[in-house]
Amino acid sequence: MTNQTGRVAIVTGGANGIGWATAQRFAQEGYRVVVADLRAQHAQQRAEALGADHVGIRADVAVEVDVIALINACVERFGRLDVLVNNAGNSDQPYPTIEQNIDAFDRLIDIHLRGTFLACREAAKVMLTQRSGAIVNLASIAGLAGIPQRNAYGAAKAGIAAMTRSLACEWAREGIRVNAVAPGYVATELVETLKLNGQMDLQAIERRTPMGRLAQPDEIARAIGFLASDAASYITGTTLIVDGGWHAYGAAG
Repeated sequence: MTNQTGRVAIVTGGANGIGWATAQRFAQEGYRVVVADLRAQHAQQRAEALGADHVGIRADVAVEVDVIALINACVERFGRLDVLVNNAGNSDQPYPTIEQNIDAFDRLIDIHLRGTFLACREAAKVMLTQRSGAIVNLASIAGLAGIPQRNAYGAAKAGIAAMTRSLACEWAREGIRVNAVAPGYVATELVETLKLNGQMDLQAIERRTPMGRLAQPDEIARAIGFLASDAASYITGTTLIVDGGWHAYGAAG
């Protein structure tokens, strides 16, 4: 990324993990950043840590009025919106399919897929007027490969990749680029919690990954930053896999 002083970015789910790493990277590159998160105080604290030019806003991306209010608050504060990163999400149910709860299934779809749609729609209303903007959605390798039990998560992330292509083609001639990043396994607080709860075998994942390790959040943030930047000016409608070779690996064992 090059210096983008004056540009404005919204990062949903921006208070932790990949979202926080992304917010920090954008701030370092001169963006004014809106940290959007379900937890208002945490979002505000993160924005304060970035500096005076940034703002934290509470938003549940599954709720239409929250998303509309988020975009409106950004424009009222900064007068524009240049980048939207749809990172907000929650984890899947780590149980056999026959034990999974439909309410939890629906909630995950609402946050990931409905939330991405709502934020893209509202951001586009601003970006179409500007005739410029970049949207980066968070897909996942779980939406590209079959991973047992990850039913809602895999379906949502596959839907995000498909929607990314559709929106990119719809808005390409209006100056808006839409891309996605599909991370592999990332060393976030959530993953560490799953490990401690016995719900994720990180050693097995590391053995399965050609690069032999998990990604760091900033490695995903750098990919997001690239797709949002002018360096990717002729890239739209793509899903960039950032997984240390996990999806490419085809050997047994």
